[in-house]
Amino acid sequence: MGKPNAKQRKIRPLWHPLEWPAWFGLALIWLFSRLPYRVNFWLSSGLGRLLAVALRLSRRARVANININLCFPALSPAERTRLVQRNLQNTGHLIGEFCFAWAASARSCSRIAVTFQGAEHLQAALARGKGVILVGAHFSHLELCGRLLAERLKLAPIAGMYREHRSAAFEFMVRRWRLRYAHAMFRRDELRGCIRWLKSGNILWYAPDQDYRRGESVFVPFFGEPAASLSATHQLARLSGAAVVGFAHQRLSDGSFNITLEPMLSDFPSADVIADTARVNILLEAIIRRAPAQYLWLHKRFKSRLPGAKPIY
Repeated sequence: MGKPNAKQRKIRPLWHPLEWPAWFGLALIWLFSRLPYRVNFWLSSGLGRLLAVALRLSRRARVANININLCFPALSPAERTRLVQRNLQNTGHLIGEFCFAWAASARSCSRIAVTFQGAEHLQAALARGKGVILVGAHFSHLELCGRLLAERLKLAPIAGMYREHRSAAFEFMVRRWRLRYAHAMFRRDELRGCIRWLKSGNILWYAPDQDYRRGESVFVPFFGEPAASLSATHQLARLSGAAVVGFAHQRLSDGSFNITLEPMLSDFPSADVIADTARVNILLEAIIRRAPAQYLWLHKRFKSRLPGAKPIY
């Protein structure tokens, strides 16, 4: 693991009174994860319908509406409105799937039906012996499908790259839960650890599709709109020699999942960080278009703007 960032914020003790609400939330997550997956899916569907009504006039609904209008101009206004509504309904599944991914037992997860496509592409990329960067997008089921991939395929050790939780209690417990199925977890500032991990021939899984306003980023198109996009995929591939493989996943109407592993990007990385980051965004767009209602459109993807450009949120 890399050395701690000198600017890293001070962490409160786990039992500090300000952490008590977080522990209460973690207890609810654990309790929800004890339910059978079919019950979890049914309750999440109902919760999603309630949240779609409750969130309809919220700031987050406005963000989702702006994003979808911006990214899908070819759809009619009525089609975009329906997509926003389905996306808000999906918020219920987001809550249920994160609870299940983090805290459910391996036995419970083993009962989830999942179909894998393209596993041979991941095998071919691993055969190079230089590691694989598994690039996904922020769907509600990102975490759950990452766990299903790690527990079902077992082609190589998998590590995740993540953003720290502000709560010390959440950081402690969620990291502990994740390390039951991932072999390691790296913070976004632990690039040296990531590179060593990849050079050992392992898999690094992360989603570079959000605007963090921190880290090295360049402006390249995302659904045709200039977006501040992390260049870490280019940097990690350049420094480690790892292949880049797309990681797509979709929840089907019966609660099962389809996970697709794309062919590794050819001639990647190049010497051009902007061109490479644009290629990653094209890959992400293709993944998102398969199940746009399940993507996290509530995130302010375009909050960073080019000089002179007006804010859109």
